[in-house]
Amino acid sequence: MRRASDSGELGTGERLFAPHLRGGRFFCPWRVPRRGVRDLVRWQLARRPRRERRPRAPIPALPNDGAALARVAERPQLTWIGHCSFALHEGERVTLFDPHFGPRALLASRWSAPGIPIATVPADAVAVISHNHYDHLDRWTLSRLPKTIEWLVPLGLGGFLRRLGHRRVRELDWWQEAEAGGWRFTLLPVQHWSRRLSQPENTTLWGAWLVDTGRTRLFFGGDSGWFEGFAELGRRLAPLDAALLPVGAYLPRWFMRVAHMSPEEALAAFRVLGAGTLVPTHWGAFDLADDGVDEPPRELARLLARPELADLAPRVVVPAVGETLDLAPP
Repeated sequence: MRRASDSGELGTGERLFAPHLRGGRFFCPWRVPRRGVRDLVRWQLARRPRRERRPRAPIPALPNDGAALARVAERPQLTWIGHCSFALHEGERVTLFDPHFGPRALLASRWSAPGIPIATVPADAVAVISHNHYDHLDRWTLSRLPKTIEWLVPLGLGGFLRRLGHRRVRELDWWQEAEAGGWRFTLLPVQHWSRRLSQPENTTLWGAWLVDTGRTRLFFGGDSGWFEGFAELGRRLAPLDAALLPVGAYLPRWFMRVAHMSPEEALAAFRVLGAGTLVPTHWGAFDLADDGVDEPPRELARLLARPELADLAPRVVVPAVGETLDLAPP
């Protein structure tokens, strides 16, 4: 770990544990460039036309009726529901990551149907939320999921879920742990921000999640820009069986780089995290930026063809929507 300098500046490790709430607003306790309204207007005025961002072909999908979630999973299995939504199934337990089954994310309509029916989510599932943006926290979905689900959310989001009838809700700060369904969950710092129409900017926290089932250790990145903290997280969290990292909504870089990693940056984060498998997320459902809905996996393929990244290629798995991956094959 890098130590604090003589000037008093915090090293990477210390910044991950530094205070991150001031005047009722959360912030990243490391240097992060800000993007303002002028930057947003500049991007929107220069944005690629929608017709140029349309998918070149249907988003790859596999039929999945979701019935397997009601059975015992002999091996840890991960099913892609779409965008950043996954179901981790091991034994009799199921955990959902950023569950989003709704038809839109605020104004963005869905391009690919959810990978499993929402009705197949077990009533005793656990669910985690990374932050409050509309493509991760969906009112339509929350209104239809069983009210018996246990939720783990960043600070400030509990009231939103309770107003929709969910009572089993716990709020966590960065580095806080909670046990749910016999698994251990830890909220972790990453570089992002929060805002909804009903929640002013950065009045709720954001984060990644470490899930430890006792057999499987999985890093769910939520949303994040690249920052040096990934290397420190890798040192502290090892070993990791899999990392779910966002690769989409990354263009234009001048505007998106603070909050969203590019595929190249996601590969860099994967390398320093030291996880066994990378599962790319944050693509295939919603048109959120200039890269469109289906460009991220093509860019990943181009990058992995480079000789200097060839060692990562066998460890990157891009599932189809609805596909189930064995995280511990026989």
